[in-house]
Amino acid sequence: MHHWLPRAGVAALAACMLAGCGSGASGDDSADDGEAVLRGRGPITLATGKDNSGVLSKIIDRWNSTHPKEPVRTIELSDSPDEQRQRMIQDAELKSGEFSVLNLDVVWTAEFAANRWVVRLPKDSIDASKYLKPTVEGASYRGGLYAAPWTSDGGLLYVRKDLLEKVGAKPPQTWEQMKATCKKVLALPEARGMACYAGQFEKYEGLAVNFAEMVNSAGGSVVDSAGHPQVDSPRAAKGLRFFTDAFKSGLIPKKAITFKEEEGRQAFQKGKLVFHRQWPYQWTLANADDGSSKVAGRFAVAPLPGLNGPGVSSLGGHNLAISSSAKYKATALDFVQFMTSPQLQRENLLLSSNAPTIAELYDDKQLVSKYPYLAVLKQSILTANPRPRVVRYGDATAAIQEAAYRALNGEIPPERALTDLQKKLKEITTP
Repeated sequence: MHHWLPRAGVAALAACMLAGCGSGASGDDSADDGEAVLRGRGPITLATGKDNSGVLSKIIDRWNSTHPKEPVRTIELSDSPDEQRQRMIQDAELKSGEFSVLNLDVVWTAEFAANRWVVRLPKDSIDASKYLKPTVEGASYRGGLYAAPWTSDGGLLYVRKDLLEKVGAKPPQTWEQMKATCKKVLALPEARGMACYAGQFEKYEGLAVNFAEMVNSAGGSVVDSAGHPQVDSPRAAKGLRFFTDAFKSGLIPKKAITFKEEEGRQAFQKGKLVFHRQWPYQWTLANADDGSSKVAGRFAVAPLPGLNGPGVSSLGGHNLAISSSAKYKATALDFVQFMTSPQLQRENLLLSSNAPTIAELYDDKQLVSKYPYLAVLKQSILTANPRPRVVRYGDATAAIQEAAYRALNGEIPPERALTDLQKKLKEITTP
């Protein structure tokens, strides 16, 4: 989901530039099995979400300094994933060629590949064996690779370890343990004004992610491996009900219904939450020593809890794909290889704690010492469930968001929300 976020440092980038991050492989691979021959060299564009950190622009400058005849121009879209997707679809349908490389949310790959808005990458242009398996699956469609895994993401439970230690508690493995721990912690004098838990509950893509985690962590599923809806089940109802009850009881603060990633991050950093479901990017920002965080050095991360044991994260992350209407596809492929190279992914992690897709980086001693959560994150990604891989993903996520939001708001019971959602998803997924 999230990447290139505010206040990420750029000091280490100079080292990357001197080291010559990236690769410059030829983009003119011969094609077979339905792959396009990627030809043409010249200026290209990268369509991406807003670069709030400035890190991305520095990396683009690095490319441009060594490719003066093939410069990349960044086209920044909205902060909203839903609006980014709409703009990319508009460009694809117009075949304008304005966008050369697309920064796709991992869950959009199937839709963009099925509609032939992006090209199938040539064999051997990306070494799939170097990547975490779920990230490759998230970049594939019907046996072909349609994008290069760039950043990954797994949900983590951010824990106020200082307060848990005071009540002799460990990070919870179940939702009920989390509830019991909160009761003890919130009784502490220093916990005055705090709430127990928050995630991403506003009606947007983040809610689809959190809803899938509620269902999967209770042993249910939104759709099965063949894409058939399975959301109307007793297990799914147990998962959703825990969270609707948590809103009613105040375990989750009422205002959390408006939380996206950043609102929750601010609440956690201000010391307002005992537990927070969030992506890895929060680690660096919440540990900042510039006075912006009240919890620096006082928190840890743990796997997400579930109904009867550790929970299941939704798979997040971003892939880089080449637009079918791009004029200079050979340059675009070189740029994608550059951006997803191990060296550049390492720098991206160091600069902004973005989760890499290259497996070996999770065992890099220097990185593990700086980011001790990497082992937890790797496990979160390897055991993560993808959000529904359906061609009409836009319709599916809108239906999921609506059903989850109404249930969490107390408008309709969880069971009815799931029955209604099952019906809508069947309509959406039936050819």
